[in-house]
Amino acid sequence: MNKAVFRIIDANFNRAREGLRIAEEFCRFGLNNEALSSRCKEIRHKLSKTVNQLGSEQLITSRDTENDIGCGIEVAGQMRRDSFEDCVTAGFARSSEALRVLAEAGATIEAKIAESFEKMRYDCYVLEKDIAMSGFTALKFAKVRLYGIITAEGCPDVSALIKACAKGGVDCLQLRAKKMTDAKFFSLAQEFVDLCKHHNVISIINDRVDIAVAAEADGIHLGQEDIPLEKTGKCQIKPLITGVSTHSMAELKKAVEKGPCYVGLGSVFATNTKEGVGVCGVEYICKAIEFLKDKPVEAVAIGGINEENIDEVLKAGAKKVAVSSCICKAKDPAEVCKKLKDKILQYYPQ
Repeated sequence: MNKAVFRIIDANFNRAREGLRIAEEFCRFGLNNEALSSRCKEIRHKLSKTVNQLGSEQLITSRDTENDIGCGIEVAGQMRRDSFEDCVTAGFARSSEALRVLAEAGATIEAKIAESFEKMRYDCYVLEKDIAMSGFTALKFAKVRLYGIITAEGCPDVSALIKACAKGGVDCLQLRAKKMTDAKFFSLAQEFVDLCKHHNVISIINDRVDIAVAAEADGIHLGQEDIPLEKTGKCQIKPLITGVSTHSMAELKKAVEKGPCYVGLGSVFATNTKEGVGVCGVEYICKAIEFLKDKPVEAVAIGGINEENIDEVLKAGAKKVAVSSCICKAKDPAEVCKKLKDKILQYYPQ
């Protein structure tokens, strides 16, 4: 029976390590997120160190792959993966299950070692959540090039504008409503989210985390005077794309520390969309892009951007551009979106 215990430990050690490895590679190569990748690696190394206390030679000699009846057992669809995110989720499922088995089997040999396995299991639960909350949303937002902002009070027909923008190739839309009652904003937000989902466009709600969550939007965008980003996690019932407005390098550095999915950089040019916002110019875009190049945070240039000046922004390094007035006030928003999207793709093909 002692040999059987070591076979169980050996098999589940390998299973847990493999699951953590796929998560680590996802964070490293898929997200370019050093912090999350390091956490995966740390747990994986703790796992190896703990298992080695049981005697690596005994584990190897107890291995009997040729006669393992489990190698031939298959379940229909067990290897089906529709996305890299599915691979990570499956990897954590294997790791947590394996760590539970390691704790149970390890307890028959050494109680303290079993406790170490249990601690790692809970660490995996926390890590999986953090990767889902920030990593999965980051991948979704990474495809965005053209980001439209709709100010509800200045738009006579929000639904028609959403459809036109989607037709023109917009990737993401944000709904902004500063002067509406909560009930009216929520009703409009529900319609906004449904239309965005139907047209395969990411839906973002401005300022209001509660309405974003209640309307089941894809994300929330926060200004400098809104609820702190780190508090939004307590409100979420699903991972939300999170964005934060910045107007200077000082604000940018502070925002990045909070771990948003993206930061808004602006206002690049003068705009009438928001009152009291200063112009930071293309120079800020250049500095911000350089600062963010080794960080897992996307940049969205915003503020007064239109067909006439978008080249300046793209030459400064911005791969994602947000526009508002030029689509909300356009006679043909679909055509404007198409021209803007084509221009962005000329510089930065997907």
